[in-house]
Amino acid sequence: MARERTAETSVRMSEHEALMWNIEKDPWLNPSGASLTILDRPLDMDRFRPTLRASVAKTPRLYQRVVPGFARMSTPAWVPDAEFDLDAHLREIVLPAPGSTRQLLDLAAQLYSEPLDRTRPLWRFVVIGGLEGNRSALWVIIHHAISDGIGQLRIAELYQQITRDDPAPPDVDLEGIIAEAAAAHSAKEAGGDMATTAVSNIRASTTHLARRQVGISRRLLGEVAMWPADPSRIGTTVGNVRDTVRGAASQLRPSNDEEGEAPTGSPLLSGRSRHRRFEWVSLRVDDLKKIGKLAGGTINDAFLAGLTEAAHRYHLERGIHIAHVNSSFVLSTRKDGKAGGNAFTPVPVRLPAGPMEPAERVAAVIATLESAKDEAQRTGGMTGLSGVINLLPTSVVTSTARSAAARIDFATSNLRGAPFPIYVSGSEVMAAIPMGPVAGTGANITALSMNGQFDIGIFVDPAAFTDPESFRDDIESSFADFLAACD
Repeated sequence: MARERTAETSVRMSEHEALMWNIEKDPWLNPSGASLTILDRPLDMDRFRPTLRASVAKTPRLYQRVVPGFARMSTPAWVPDAEFDLDAHLREIVLPAPGSTRQLLDLAAQLYSEPLDRTRPLWRFVVIGGLEGNRSALWVIIHHAISDGIGQLRIAELYQQITRDDPAPPDVDLEGIIAEAAAAHSAKEAGGDMATTAVSNIRASTTHLARRQVGISRRLLGEVAMWPADPSRIGTTVGNVRDTVRGAASQLRPSNDEEGEAPTGSPLLSGRSRHRRFEWVSLRVDDLKKIGKLAGGTINDAFLAGLTEAAHRYHLERGIHIAHVNSSFVLSTRKDGKAGGNAFTPVPVRLPAGPMEPAERVAAVIATLESAKDEAQRTGGMTGLSGVINLLPTSVVTSTARSAAARIDFATSNLRGAPFPIYVSGSEVMAAIPMGPVAGTGANITALSMNGQFDIGIFVDPAAFTDPESFRDDIESSFADFLAACD
C-alpha cells in the first residue's frame, strides 16, 4: 500500500524472540502465527511475484536466516542468506473439486503442521487456487521471532494495494540486494576460515553478553545512587522486582481458587496433542461495538465475553458446570510504526464462566480484564524474565512451557486491520482469517477486523475441544444472542 514503513533491522533477536525461537525445538510449542486470506478471484501470479520480490527487498528479515549465538551467551543473530531462493518460500496449490470452504480450512491446518526450514529465512507463502466460485486464497506463515501480529500486518502492507488496478512494482534486483548485504556481512567477519569465524562468533557473543550485563548494572547502580536522597525508593524498587518475579511466576503455576474448582483448567479440555482443526466465524465490527456498549466496553471486551459465553455453553451441553475458564490475551507494548519486530506481553486471565445475562457477562469480563492488564503492566509478566529463562536448559524451558500452556483452556488475540477494501495483485480480500499459535493450549482464538468485517480464526487442538464444530456453533450463537440483547 502507499504507506512506507521502517523495517525492523536489529542484528540480534530480543530475549523474548530468542525464547520463542528456542521453545520451538519442541514441536508442541510452535509459537508462530499464520493467516488465510480469501480472494474474490484467482491471484494474478504475473503481478504477485514481482510484488513479493519488491516486498522482500524492503524487508531484510525476509531474506535473513538465523545464526545461533555461542553457548547462549548472546541471543541468535540475523544474517543475510546468500543462497536465498524465492521458490523455497512461494508455492502454488490447487484444491480438488469442489474446492469448498471446509477443504480450504483443512488445507490451512495441514500447511501449518509443516515446519519451517530453520536453515532458511523463516516464512512461507502458499497461493491456493480451485476454490468454488472462481475464488482463490493466500496462506502465509511468518515465524514469531520475526514479528508479532501487528508487525505482520504492517509487512502485509508491502504486497497489498488499496485499488484493484494498482500495477505491479518495477522488478527489483533482489538477488543483487541480497548479495550486497551478504558481502557487507562477510566484510565484518575477521577472516574466512572456520576457526577464525568461530572466534569471531565467540567474540561477538561475549561482547553482547558483557553489554547486556553492563546495561543491567548501570541501571541498578543508578537506582541505588538515588537511595540516600530518597529512601522511599528502596522499598519501591524491591517491591517492583518482587512483583515482576511473582507476576511472571504466576503464569508458570496454577492460581488458588476459592470455589474449589481445579485451577489447572477445565477437566473437559485437558487433552493435548499435535493435531489441529481450523474453524471460522465471521461477524461485523459494528455488531461487536454494540455488544461492548451493553456494559460500556470495547470491541475486545465484547470478543472475550462472547468466547466465555461459548465456553459456558459448550460445557453445559455436556453436563458440566464451570465457574471459570483459563484464558490469556495479548497486551501490545508497541510504540513504533515498524514493519516486523515484537512488542507484546501475554497475559493470563481467569474469565468468569457461570450462567449470566449478556450485559452481566460483558461487565464481568471488563472488570476481569482491567485487573489483569494492571497486573501485567506493573510486573512485565513472562516477557520481563525472558533473559533469565533463555539461560536455562532447553529441556527445562520446554517442559515448563508445556506445563504452563496445559493450564490455558484457550488463548486469544485481537488484531485491527485496514478499515477499507484491500487488494492483492488485482484480487479483492473477502476475508482475512488469522491462525494464532495453539502452542500447547486447548485452542487459539484470534480475531482480525478489516473493512468492517470481524473474522475469528478458531485454531483448535481436537484432543481438548473434541467437537470443534459444536464449539464453533456455540461461538456463533453466543454472539447472535448477545446482539439480539442489544435491541
